[in-house]
Amino acid sequence: MLEKLKEIEEKYIEIERRMTLPEVYSDVSAYAKLAKDQKELTPVVETYRRFVKYRNTADEARKLLDAGVDDPEFKEMLREELEDAKQQMEKIEEELKILLLPKDPNDSRNVIVEIRGGAGGEEAALFAYNLYRMYSMYAESKRWKSEIAYINETEIGGIKEVSFVIEGEGAYSRLKFESGVHRVQRVPDTEASGRIHTSTVTVAVLPEVDELEFEINPSDLQIDTFRASGAGGQHVNKTESAIRITHLPTGTVVECQDERSQHKNRERAMKILASRLYEAEQEKQNAALAAERKSQVGTGDRSERIRTYNFPQGRVTDHRIGLTLYKIEQIMNGDLDDIIDALVTADQAERMKAAAGE
Repeated sequence: MLEKLKEIEEKYIEIERRMTLPEVYSDVSAYAKLAKDQKELTPVVETYRRFVKYRNTADEARKLLDAGVDDPEFKEMLREELEDAKQQMEKIEEELKILLLPKDPNDSRNVIVEIRGGAGGEEAALFAYNLYRMYSMYAESKRWKSEIAYINETEIGGIKEVSFVIEGEGAYSRLKFESGVHRVQRVPDTEASGRIHTSTVTVAVLPEVDELEFEINPSDLQIDTFRASGAGGQHVNKTESAIRITHLPTGTVVECQDERSQHKNRERAMKILASRLYEAEQEKQNAALAAERKSQVGTGDRSERIRTYNFPQGRVTDHRIGLTLYKIEQIMNGDLDDIIDALVTADQAERMKAAAGE
């Protein structure tokens, strides 16, 4: 591992050197690529340099102790210094193992989040709205931008289906574990007897893919325009600006109606279609690996029940990692970091275990 880290540091130094060259500095695309590589390597190199600093401290203290020190106080100080350096090195070594795990190539992408009401009728639609609000507030807390592409609302404020884009640094790396079935247990406002109902909502989180990255044959597409309905005010109902694209080979249908311009709706719908087809392709490629070793954190399978929100008890339980938090109100208001951090840690542990077994 240390040899690999030394090579990474040398690569980092070379990138720094090249970024100062006039011919690179004046070439925008070449400079941007080097800056991106530098940004990716910085956490690894900085952590490795901290490790080297403590290793040098430990070596120095060991040398002095081996040479024989008469002063008992100085001897004690050196022993403490050596012990502290050893502990720091062990801690940093664990950090480095995580940093060296293969990166998910999609982690830096924006995301498309699709939420659909499942079992439970109107109550499921109301909870779908609650989840949409939760993710929007989480995005806001991270200073990410969110924008609705398509929404199908119910008359009493629920959502049958919503598709929205979240743009921001690390959006996919934080939200990718949200795919699956979310279950809610609560007394609906419409329930006179006070009986607790159980409803489900499906969430899908897709990395946003540009249609240029995932080639789609135009002859495979059926494109329809229609008048948007529901939210959007009077304007959307007057013009046929909404777009429906059907990918004939797979039967995948994408609708986009939130932009006022038909061109923008088409552009957004094509991105969502490319992202869905890309995800389906990824799932196919990962199927063999998943069959061999199913991750503790889950496969992102939309049919997998991942979390329960129990309102009478004020608790949220993530079933994949057995985590229960009694702060449902804060979570529904977008305070998701405790859950997401625990999922990221569990995923890292699973991948480290897998790497050790290979």
